[in-house]
Amino acid sequence: MEKIYDLVILGGGPAGMTAGIYAKRAGLDVVIVEKTLPGGAICNTADVSNFTGFGTISGMELATKMFEHTQALNIPFVFDEVKKVKIEGDIKVVECFSETIKAYAVILAFGASVRKLGIDRERDYVGKGISYCATCDGALYKGETVALVGGGNTALEDAIYLSNVAKKVYLIHRRDEFRGEKILQDEVKNKDNIELILNSAVKNIVGDKKIEKIEVENLITRETTSLAVGGLFVCIGRGPDTEILDFDLEKDAQGYIVTDQYMQTSVKGIFAVGDIRNTPLRQIITACSDGAIASTKANEYVRLTKK
Repeated sequence: MEKIYDLVILGGGPAGMTAGIYAKRAGLDVVIVEKTLPGGAICNTADVSNFTGFGTISGMELATKMFEHTQALNIPFVFDEVKKVKIEGDIKVVECFSETIKAYAVILAFGASVRKLGIDRERDYVGKGISYCATCDGALYKGETVALVGGGNTALEDAIYLSNVAKKVYLIHRRDEFRGEKILQDEVKNKDNIELILNSAVKNIVGDKKIEKIEVENLITRETTSLAVGGLFVCIGRGPDTEILDFDLEKDAQGYIVTDQYMQTSVKGIFAVGDIRNTPLRQIITACSDGAIASTKANEYVRLTKK
């Protein structure tokens, strides 16, 4: 007889793993699908300083602790990439590259992908000076001059990280003030080797086999400045990954999935948590909260559906 899980969770980040823990403790037959490492994007975060109870902990260490918690409960993981999610009556069908998984309910926890600058030849310079992960690639630019684009918490954290590796860091932001927390702003401003370039945007990349310099336009004066850099780190946020869904559900103007307070989407049996949903705050701690709420409601849904 074909196996049908009670619940399949797509994404093994903090939201997905928390959802799995709550589901397992509620007695659901649950499986988590993750295409990379347990922890997702937090594995690329050098220091997490705002997760209650830990003070400061590396993203990889926090992800490892969460994964160990799931394994202590014997929650199965499928390490594969999802191609398509379909609905067949009361059953949700998740098509991966290596197998197909069926379940009564699905929690979408696969987060969001990095946003690109959208300038000419950006793709050509990926791996040749452009990076979307400072903690992954920062060590490659030890002692060099680099630039970082962004204004949120992650951008500020990455700028601080890079300042301890690179000789100089240009922090470029298209507004006159940052969106990130004040404590991070203060730390950035106190770093002697971080130079702020505000009200500005990168308009062009120059270089033969790799980045040699970038051209930055002041959005007020329209003046262009050329900066010699060896690396350009892009940290301008993330966007929702919803292309794999073979059905329509309600989204907001930015493409994020709309949910109610119980993480329910406009489609019965489909829940959304973490960065992919229309949440006012995208942090590890709120993602975990989303996962707990979604699993609790999914448990109710599954029990009623299976009657």
